[in-house]
Amino acid sequence: MTAAEVLTPIPKLVRDDLDHDHYEIIDGVRVELPPMSADSQAIASRLARHLGNYGTAQNIGDAYTEMLFKLPLTKDRNRKPDAAFVPYSRWPKYKPLPSTNAWDVLPDICIEVVSPNDLADEIETKISEYFQAGVRLVWVVYPRQERLYVYESANQIRRLTRDDTLDGGVVLPGFSLPLSELFLQPPPANPPTQP
Repeated sequence: MTAAEVLTPIPKLVRDDLDHDHYEIIDGVRVELPPMSADSQAIASRLARHLGNYGTAQNIGDAYTEMLFKLPLTKDRNRKPDAAFVPYSRWPKYKPLPSTNAWDVLPDICIEVVSPNDLADEIETKISEYFQAGVRLVWVVYPRQERLYVYESANQIRRLTRDDTLDGGVVLPGFSLPLSELFLQPPPANPPTQP
């Protein structure tokens, strides 16, 4: 007769409080956000890198990804755009960032990169709230369609494709990004050579 082996459960490697890091605060309630797809995360990172490089080179501001911002609205809204640009005029360059969960500063630019699990109603609500709070420019990106919508207000919208160039308008003068650098495509395959 063999003795039965007692198996002990493997401890959970991820702490519960880290499992739910992707959230916003709506009217005092923590609301989980749907997970971002890998392609959406890559687009948000590329946009933030281009904005951050431009902002620091011009000494006018910096870009951030996945930062929770406390919006100055009459209703309680802590929103987490996928990327954002904060000018030094709103938060001085050498002022330390707060240790709070939500940063009490208003970005000039908020960027939402749409993932398959995002709801259109929620994106529209965020756009409205960003403008009500005083955000000056909102970019909404659809990676799979290779489209970027530039909202200069809730009612003034331009649609760009991968063949267009994104600019910063009056909010970020001089910023320019060919969208072919955002929506990357593999180089064409070399045709086989004839012997």
